[in-house]
Amino acid sequence: MVPVADIHRQKILILDFGSQYTQLIARRIRECGVYSEIHPWDMQADAIQSFEASGVVLSGSPESVNLQQPPTVASAVFELGVPVLGICYGMQAMAAHLGGKVESSAQREFGYAKVTPLESTLLAGLDDAEAGESERVLKVWMSHGDRVAELPKGFVLAGTSENSPMAAMEDCERGFYGVQFHPEVTHTLQGARLLRRFVREICACSGDWTPGNIVADAISRVRDDVGSNKVLLGLSGGVDSSVVAALLHEAIGDQLTCVFVDHGLLRRNEGDQVMQTFADHLGVNVIRVNAATRFFKALRDVGDPEEKRKVIGRLFIEVFEEEANKLQNIDFLAQGTIYPDVIESAGAATGKAHVIKSHHNVGGLPAHMRMKLIEPLRELFKDEVREIGIELGLPKKMVYRHPFPGPGLGVRILGAVREDYAALLQLADEIFIEELHRNDLYDKTSQAFAVFLPVRSVGVMGDGRKYDYVIALRAVETVDFMTARWARLPYDFLEHVSLRIINEIDGISRVTYDISGKPPATIEWE
Repeated sequence: MVPVADIHRQKILILDFGSQYTQLIARRIRECGVYSEIHPWDMQADAIQSFEASGVVLSGSPESVNLQQPPTVASAVFELGVPVLGICYGMQAMAAHLGGKVESSAQREFGYAKVTPLESTLLAGLDDAEAGESERVLKVWMSHGDRVAELPKGFVLAGTSENSPMAAMEDCERGFYGVQFHPEVTHTLQGARLLRRFVREICACSGDWTPGNIVADAISRVRDDVGSNKVLLGLSGGVDSSVVAALLHEAIGDQLTCVFVDHGLLRRNEGDQVMQTFADHLGVNVIRVNAATRFFKALRDVGDPEEKRKVIGRLFIEVFEEEANKLQNIDFLAQGTIYPDVIESAGAATGKAHVIKSHHNVGGLPAHMRMKLIEPLRELFKDEVREIGIELGLPKKMVYRHPFPGPGLGVRILGAVREDYAALLQLADEIFIEELHRNDLYDKTSQAFAVFLPVRSVGVMGDGRKYDYVIALRAVETVDFMTARWARLPYDFLEHVSLRIINEIDGISRVTYDISGKPPATIEWE
């Protein structure tokens, strides 16, 4: 293992011009074993220099270089003396800045395209040609309305396509490269190899960003920050907080105390499973607070989804703080903030990026709380969090389970939340997930769950009339959760799950399957 201090030594700076794929660029680069960070396109010149990047990537953008005041690349980027890769808009912005010309294309290009690679350092050896095809070809994903019409001085043409005669360019002497397509998306078949070549070969990064090194580095930094002080963590049972708990326990042992607030809106028996995993198996000090009655009382007459979220979040903090106040000499509060939370909240705060959502756990602690904040996962994407969870010895079933909303089943029960509704939903959800595992379908879906509909439907059982509630099943396939396709689960499987739910749960008379994509629908119903 390399010294832990070295894993941030080589890093790639990604300047974000507002592309929906910017996070994918960072993730793909990290998959090459190289640390990367996303910053806004108008990052100050001194900050660009002090970042000490091994290379720079310019992202795509929904904007046009030919606007009156378009987002531009700072001159400092090209003065660093390190390789620079422009992607889509990034290529166009590079070309415009360095003296080339960009024009609006008569035919816009969105989706699949073929690029013919020419003599090139970046594209050398990359080929998607099928048997019988005599010429090299790259199958790529395009998303642009403008295109480079004239290369800047010093550049050579590296690739061409039918609608983008200048689909790739490079100036190897200065280390500047541009591609009109998006190598970060899976639709570009050679995209991972292209990015790996850029960061590992052209930027000469060694690839020290690995799960084992990330864990060692995080443990070292926690020990340095915390010293002999005590840390408090709100353990939800979700992936992020579970990995934080395991990491902190590995780093500081019994200096860590976890408070697990069981609000009654978890999956069936999940509270017991969390306690068994952490308290019994890992030896983590966990205080369990059974607050279900309190939560159900507060939610009794609340039907609006956003108001439900606020009630659950506010009450969770109240209960957590009550328990925290009972403890003495706690100096740090740990949170499971991860890198997408930071990126998205930064966009909301600065207005430089297209806002996705803000996060309550980003931006510090309330003024009345005396504890210092520690966020060991702040630099990591979700897939990296899962990988280090396995590295720390957490069960794969826990680490790789599907996303679960912070408000729990509170937003999977439509309308007002009642305890009897939650009990029915827990049973239905358990059957659905159990059958997905049994039929080897769980890992083939990205997220699957049941939803309780507070409407009654007529049914017949044992020659008798039933008038009971409805359960909707939801399963989707997605890469980034920004868009999603409803999962084409086998009809026989769905029939079996439906029969089990109706036959085994007294109170359910009908089961439906949600075939809505995202967009126009969202993945969760509320």
